[in-house]
Amino acid sequence: MYLWIKALHLVSVVTWFAAMFYLPRLFVYHAMARDNDDREAIDYFQIMERKLYRGIMVPSMLAVIGLGIWLMYLIPGYMSQGWLHAKLALVVLLVGYHHMCLAHMKKLAAGTNAKNHVYFRWFNEVPVIFLLAIVILAVVKPF
Repeated sequence: MYLWIKALHLVSVVTWFAAMFYLPRLFVYHAMARDNDDREAIDYFQIMERKLYRGIMVPSMLAVIGLGIWLMYLIPGYMSQGWLHAKLALVVLLVGYHHMCLAHMKKLAAGTNAKNHVYFRWFNEVPVIFLLAIVILAVVKPF
């Protein structure tokens, strides 16, 4: 049973990260469309952002967290290991990033966003750092 849950957890992680890589990229294009006052493109990006967030990003995050808790329940010895504590701290920060995406999405939809496309290009790189750190912690278990 453990290996099936672990496999589903990994698939959920991949899906969640794919959404977190793509949504901020949509923010880049949305901000550029706003700068060009392209109403049709703005409407299109709002729809894409909303569908990606609600249809993929949120369910994936919930699956990652739920399956992760299940894995910790199955192997309680991991809770005493430092690498898991560090990984869980990064997951908490990643959930915060996830909610920052929601805040940006709402501001873009309301037309109150003050960030430009350059900001969103940098914002788009944040999940890469989390992905590298979390994978290294989970695979190498350095402490």
